[in-house]
Amino acid sequence: MKKIFLFVVLLFSVSTFWSQRNQLIAYIDMEYILENIPEYLKAQNMLDAKVAKWKTNLDQQARHLEVLKTDLASEKAILTKDLIDEKEEEITLKQEELRRLESLYFGPNGDLYLMRKQLVKPIQDQVYNAIQGIASRKNYDFVFEKSSDLVMLYSNKKYDISDLVLSTIDKTRLSEEKKDQRNKNSAKDPIVDKEITVKQQQLIDKKEELITEKKEDIAKKEADKEAKRKEIEDKKEALTKKREEQRKILREKQEALKKQKEEEKKKKNQE
Repeated sequence: MKKIFLFVVLLFSVSTFWSQRNQLIAYIDMEYILENIPEYLKAQNMLDAKVAKWKTNLDQQARHLEVLKTDLASEKAILTKDLIDEKEEEITLKQEELRRLESLYFGPNGDLYLMRKQLVKPIQDQVYNAIQGIASRKNYDFVFEKSSDLVMLYSNKKYDISDLVLSTIDKTRLSEEKKDQRNKNSAKDPIVDKEITVKQQQLIDKKEELITEKKEDIAKKEADKEAKRKEIEDKKEALTKKREEQRKILREKQEALKKQKEEEKKKKNQE
């Protein structure tokens, strides 16, 4: 109802403006446009492949976590309190690692967001720039998006400028390719080349710095996790050693008691 009300208000506003001067209106089908841009399809396929790989990794870790929980539940009755605490701590670490990975992949500033921003946003910007250029040239007052929240009860195909947007993007791409080719073929200014080289080197240095920082952060987290695992293993080893010592003492006591009983029995038979 709210969408229909907004659409009626919009129609009323357009009708009011129409009385003052003719209004030019067009619309686009964003889904149709993107599906016909090869770069977008390639970027989307790359995103889908990455998402599938990340989900597989998360599923594997989640299944391993469930196995640990099941094993603990089935062995809890025969484990000591220290071993139960250690296994619960290991499960907690695995849960935290799983949540960290989920956030790393699909969080607000995760890999998916950054990859989509890097691959898809430039293509979307091309579309918006093409729409703005067409609207400016043809003096459109409104350009609607067909699949948006605005309910379009009827749309005449002659007002659909989606193919015109695609054509504009193709022309822009062709023009940029020709310009790049001319720049390659023409003689370059050494000073300009030097400035470009410096900027490129700065960008490369910055990128390498970010990569190094990320690697160091990952290495630190891995080191912390490894230290935690080592601590758990050391505790397990100490507990196992302690239990072996206790068993040894118990066996020695049992043997001593058995020997004492045999001597008492032998002494009694001699009497």
